[in-house]
Amino acid sequence: MKNQLLPLKKINTQLLYLPKMKKQPFFTLSLLLLFALFSSCNEPKKKEQVQQIDYLNESRTDFDKRMKWWRDARFGMFIHWGPYAVPAGIHNGKKVKGIGEWIMIKGNIPIKDYENYSRAFNPTSFDADKWAELMKNAGMKYVVITSKHHDGFALWDSKVSDYNIVDFSPYGKDILKALSKACKSRGIKFGLYHSILDWHHPNAQSNDAPRYEYKENPNPKFPDYYENYLKPQLREIIETYDADILWFDGEWIPEFTHEMGLELYQYVRTLKPDIIINNRVDKGRQGMKGMNKDDKKYAGDFGTPEQEILEGASDLDWESCMTMNDTWGFKSYDKNWKSGEVLIHNLIDIAAKGGNYLLNVGPTAEGLIPQPSVERLEKMGEWLEVNGEVIYETEKLKSTYKQGEKIRFTKKKNSDIYYAISLENPGEEFVINHIKPKDGSEIIMLGHEEPLEWSFSVDEGLKIKIPIILLETLNEKIAWSFKIIGQEI
Repeated sequence: MKNQLLPLKKINTQLLYLPKMKKQPFFTLSLLLLFALFSSCNEPKKKEQVQQIDYLNESRTDFDKRMKWWRDARFGMFIHWGPYAVPAGIHNGKKVKGIGEWIMIKGNIPIKDYENYSRAFNPTSFDADKWAELMKNAGMKYVVITSKHHDGFALWDSKVSDYNIVDFSPYGKDILKALSKACKSRGIKFGLYHSILDWHHPNAQSNDAPRYEYKENPNPKFPDYYENYLKPQLREIIETYDADILWFDGEWIPEFTHEMGLELYQYVRTLKPDIIINNRVDKGRQGMKGMNKDDKKYAGDFGTPEQEILEGASDLDWESCMTMNDTWGFKSYDKNWKSGEVLIHNLIDIAAKGGNYLLNVGPTAEGLIPQPSVERLEKMGEWLEVNGEVIYETEKLKSTYKQGEKIRFTKKKNSDIYYAISLENPGEEFVINHIKPKDGSEIIMLGHEEPLEWSFSVDEGLKIKIPIILLETLNEKIAWSFKIIGQEI
């Protein structure tokens, strides 16, 4: 595949007009030499002189180096936000079935009618610093926000199209600029979700009422949209906001091809070589399970299980993206909230299996993160304040990620520190079968400074004694973490 390179700048050579004169061999020879020198200095560089990097065939060493911070982070915030927050699941007085950000399709809303929601999108209560502070306090290490969802509306001041938050809505301010600044000032990596499909652009969908699959009347102008709209907007957001992650979606439409996916991955990495890109940049994803059917054939740095967690551990990089209720974009009547306990247990289970957890919030049209989301994130932050070391910079064990259904394991990278996390009250004697402590070492429960009494035998495993007085203080805990120096068995 031909690599994408920035165009070489060409210097035009102007013609020199000289007056007629008698033949003078020395003068003529000097003039020819001067002209040849002038021409060679202004000759465009040949393509072979420019270093071309094939990012699709990156070495394992370079890949691991680029992915390190992301693997260590483990926990991030997903933000689905746009004009769909205005109707909040209700169109023309009727509740529309399906997830909130799909209301344009599920409600059969024509483009011109949907634009009315875009014009009404005025999040005057949006506070980038409050959002970033919430992420930090929740223990999140990175964020991915929708720069453009399937509805085509851009949350930045795009020069490619005026269908954006600055030019089309009364708000008139660049959301991405404010949030990227607030996040980076707090050490939070900044990522962008960008939809490949577009229900608004005439060259990217089939008619005025875009269809999900686009199986009928595929638009032959899609390649023009891809080359002259999608890619220029990607260049804008990567170069303007220095994104650390590009999270694609909408790759399932037939107009978008595997060849485009390979080319798009190469194009984005050319713009920013160390950026991390999900597998939805290409056509390899196997449905909601999210993992590629052939990692050698298809592009993408990590798999994207959606609304589910892998059944077992994986040696591949992956990230579960999940909602706190049933929808991604804000839906006023979706009250089916997961408990803080479930969310924390999800995070533990995912980390034990070697994955990342991208947990979604859907802000309101006014720019507020719903209070139930805030409360759950605060609860997660409180647990991580004490137990964060069992999540961050950890890896899965070689032999197993769990013992039964209520115990998970992680290991601190490049060390002999292991963690056993109980998802239920461990009782007076906590038995572990997969870790042998180092002779003479201490075992502690995170949040409790005093070392615990323990014994180990090959037949009975590791037994940790927990004082009754300590157990009486554990009733309000959600998960209990034990730090062990030793080895895996």
